[in-house]
Amino acid sequence: MSSISRFRSVASAIGLTYGSYVAGAIVILAVATVVGLFGVDLASRPALRLVVSTFFLQGVTFGGIAILYLKGRDLGLGFVPVRSPDKRDGAVIVGGSIAILGLLFVASSVITALGLNSAQNQIVEVGRQNPSVFLLLIPLQFLLVGPGEELLFRGLVQGTLRESLHPARAIILASALFASIHLFSLSGEGKLVYIGIAFVLALVLGAAYEYTDNLTVPAVIHGTYNAVQFAGAYLTATGGL
Repeated sequence: MSSISRFRSVASAIGLTYGSYVAGAIVILAVATVVGLFGVDLASRPALRLVVSTFFLQGVTFGGIAILYLKGRDLGLGFVPVRSPDKRDGAVIVGGSIAILGLLFVASSVITALGLNSAQNQIVEVGRQNPSVFLLLIPLQFLLVGPGEELLFRGLVQGTLRESLHPARAIILASALFASIHLFSLSGEGKLVYIGIAFVLALVLGAAYEYTDNLTVPAVIHGTYNAVQFAGAYLTATGGL
């Protein structure tokens, strides 16, 4: 591949990453404005705002952008392979989920041992004020967040990079873009620590997608990772079931 092709792929990947979130912010603002006309103030109802944001960002916006991107490049749905997992895919899902949760445990232990702080996602702050939000978020990880984010970052971003870069480089760059976008949803100290953890975990998702060529696999792993975290956050906030 020529350097021009590589440049175009990287530029497209960056544009997809940040453009999707800008588009999502615009869509969410529009929805908030519309529902506000009917007397529903999302700003004063953080739990509802979180659900609405998840639906319209990972669901509507990411899904819509994927359709427009594939049609615009005349790629067809085959560019993002999705199918029911077979036995090998199932084994990768189990192994990947264990690996990604194990990496989180190791990273958390290292951070604690070094006396470092990790920033908090703003979603966690909302959940601490209303722990039932964590329970609502668990199914959304499998229905919207996992599929939506994997469609964007593994299906479109990594897939586009894969057209002109070595698979390993495509995985690394897609993971870096995935990690970087989380910066805007963080609060507190230790943002770089959080970004670093997100990058390492994204490498597992990227490798799983490259190995299986099935978007369902990283989507389920991603959903499992998030769901386990929110279940743990609920138990921590409530002191148990």
